Formats: sequence, C-alpha cells, structure tokens
Amino acid sequence: MQVSSIHFHARAGEKLADTRLQNNLRRLAQKFVTARATTMAEIDFEATRAHAIQIRDEVIRDLENWILTFEANAKAKGAQVLYAVSPEEASRLVVEIAQHHGVKTVTKSKSMVSEEMALNDALREAGIEPIETDLGEYILQINNNEPPSHIIAPVIHKDKEQVSDLFSRVHGKPPLTDIPELTREARETLRPKFLQSDMGVTGGNFLIAETGSVAIVTNEGNEGMCTVLPKVHVVVTGIEKVVPSLEDFATLARLLTRSATGQTISNYISLLTGTRGAGEADGPDHLYYVLVDGGRSSLLGGEFEEMLRCIRCGACMNHCPVYQKIGGHAYGWVYPGPMGSVLTPAYAGIEQSLDLPQAATLCGVCHVVCPVGIPLPDLLRRLRMRQVERHLRPWKERWMLTAWAFIATRPRLYALLSGVGSRLLRLWGGKRGRIAHIPGVSGWTQFRDLPVPRGGTFRERYAARDTISRTSPGPR
Repeated sequence: MQVSSIHFHARAGEKLADTRLQNNLRRLAQKFVTARATTMAEIDFEATRAHAIQIRDEVIRDLENWILTFEANAKAKGAQVLYAVSPEEASRLVVEIAQHHGVKTVTKSKSMVSEEMALNDALREAGIEPIETDLGEYILQINNNEPPSHIIAPVIHKDKEQVSDLFSRVHGKPPLTDIPELTREARETLRPKFLQSDMGVTGGNFLIAETGSVAIVTNEGNEGMCTVLPKVHVVVTGIEKVVPSLEDFATLARLLTRSATGQTISNYISLLTGTRGAGEADGPDHLYYVLVDGGRSSLLGGEFEEMLRCIRCGACMNHCPVYQKIGGHAYGWVYPGPMGSVLTPAYAGIEQSLDLPQAATLCGVCHVVCPVGIPLPDLLRRLRMRQVERHLRPWKERWMLTAWAFIATRPRLYALLSGVGSRLLRLWGGKRGRIAHIPGVSGWTQFRDLPVPRGGTFRERYAARDTISRTSPGPR
C-alpha cells in the first residue's frame, strides 16, 4: 500500500466536510465504544491488562528465541517458516509459493499485514486472482480496490445504501437495502470462489510458540474456508505476534475481542496447527508461515519499543476524537488513528508522515483503553520532539516553540506577558464576550469562538483566592 501520509492535512479537511462520512463514523461511538465499556466491566481490566503487558514484554525482551521456538514447533508439525525483511520481500515469497504450486486463484481472509505488503497487487501482476472473503474487504475490493479505513471494520466509512448501490452495479442485480439480504448476496457470490480456490492466505492474530500454532480471530468464519478447503495455506503476519503459550493466548484473547468490537468473545477463534494429518478429512497439504519484519526489529531496544506490544484491536482509534471525525483514509497508510500515527513514522519514515504525530489532542484516552498499556500520547510527544530536533517542522512553528520555551522557563517574564495577554484578549473580545478571530492563529478560531478571559491570569486569580481563604472567618 502506497504511503500517502504526507497529504494528511488536506485529506483531513476533505473528510471533515463530508457530512455522509460524519454520519457513518458515529457508529464507532454507538457500537464499539459503548459495547467495550460494557464487556470490560465483566472482568478485572487492570489486572488482566497488567498480565497482558507482562506477556508481551516477555516476548519482546527475547523475541529472537521465541520466534525460533515457534519455528521449531511449527516445522515439527509439517509447516514451513519463511522470513521477510521487507513487505516487498514478503509479497515476493507468497507469489513464489503460489507459482510453485500452480495456483490460479487465492482466497484471502482479512489481514493488515497483507495490506502492508500490497499483496493483492503483487498477485495480480503475477497473473493470480486474489479474492477478499471478509465482507468489508470484499466490498472495498470490488470498489476499485479501495483501501480499508479501519483495521477491524474496514468499511465503517460506508453506509448500507452505498453498499447496496455498489452490489447492484457490480453484481448486476436489483439493489437491496436489507442487511441480511445484502450479506446473503455476498455469500452467494463468494461461495463458489471458496470451492475453486487453489490457495488460502490469512493473517495471524497470534503465533503460539509452545505448539507451533496460529490463532485467527474473526466474526464471519471466512478464515475457515481459506484454511480448510485449499490445499495450500499461507499465513502472513508480523514477527512480533509470537506469544509463549496457549494460556497466554487465552489472556490476550479476553482483551482483544472486548477491546475491538465490545464482544465477550468473537464468533470464531481458530487454532490451526500443522498440515493435514493421516486420516484427517480437512486441512491443507502445505502450510507456510511468512513472518514479516518490515521495520519491527528496528523498534527493539529503542524509545518506541512499546509499540511492539500492540495486538491490533483498534480500541485507540475507536475512542480517538480525531479519528472519530475524519476516519482512516486521511492517515494515508495501513494503520490509522493513534497507533498509526506512531507506526507509520516508525515503519515508513518520519519524513513520510510529518503531520501524523500532530494528529492527536493528547487527551490520553488511547492509553486509557489500550489493552496492553501502550503510552501512545508519550510516544506521539517523542515523535514531535524528533521532528523539531531534525528541523522537519515549519520554521514559523519552530520559532514559536523556541519563543514559548524561552518565556515559559522565566517565571517573571511569563507572569508579565500572560497578564498583558489576558487583558488584551478581554479588550479584543469587547462586548460580545467572545473572540471570533485572532491574527496569526486562525487555525484555532476559524471554526470556533474562544471565550474571553474573565479577568486576570490564573496565577492572579489563584493568589486572590488564597488571600480570601486566609482572611475569611472560620466556621462558628
């Protein structure tokens, strides 16, 4: 997937002006946010999260050995494990596997790593037809290969009327608006594709080191059709997805489903181990794991290492006030929201994503809801610091920050200038009691009026309050 994060600012403006998108994005709060709060109340969230952090940190500290343990156990069950330094190399490996087995059609379950790899494009260029089987991903594929806007609900930005029009145009059938009828139409279209598929490609939510298994969590069950029917199954996932044991997976699964969609448990959780054995009726004859680095190892031991804990639940974007207003496409790459604002600079380069660290209010809710405790606001601040240090921000912004730092570290000067500023703003607001425009900072006042200071600075009012409390008579 091409990185276009450099256009974030312009795209965000377009999305804010899209009233239909605004209506569609309200479903985030109505469904995911509310449901998460309800299901998290069923467990001891803080204790479970602390355990999850411990599990993920244990793997990250010794990632190479855990990967090798997984590899040994996966090979013992008949699988082959391949490594790719870059997403491009991972795509090449998958294409080579398909060509080796004479594959003509590939059914795919939803995988964000395959989006990193631009796998569909690579398969098509090799003359192999990729077919997305996740309903949301299928909708996007038949809509001119539109990229997903959310890692869990890729088509959250569209309403059922838009999907109905698309199905009618592509399938050549009368438009339907009833959701069960639309899903039936998609099922009838996709079912023959499953039966004709030569190879299935899935992601992997977790790799279980002790058993050499892959855990796949979905709500549609399409991943089963991608793994049971084709003779070849390829798992593409990041190297950081390893967990030590099935018990550890159970802990993380309790948090993943609740954080992602607010479900106690997903409709389908598949634990797949090795190739089809003697006497078994289903399963692949050939199983490959393609483990993708793609910049992940560069985070080890660094100030952004905590991002490797991420279990791709999407809770941070569901709760982010910025994402809730602009959706995922404005972010310009695979991962949107707060997690994407850290991962895109880390994987694709900070120069390719100058606006993303600024695309947050730093309200902290992303850290509060993160099931593995990633301090996203702190990481975003660090990225902002890096940009300033490397002179990647506009010179006016850097000059203003330098001036602010000079004033803020000199208390007397700060008190003097803040007092003058407060009184000037009162005069500027006049009788209206509101400020509609401030020269030089129109970005703050273009869409909102600011209240006029009620009088004096915070320090002055606090000092007056302290004086009153000392002179006021006590209770009688």
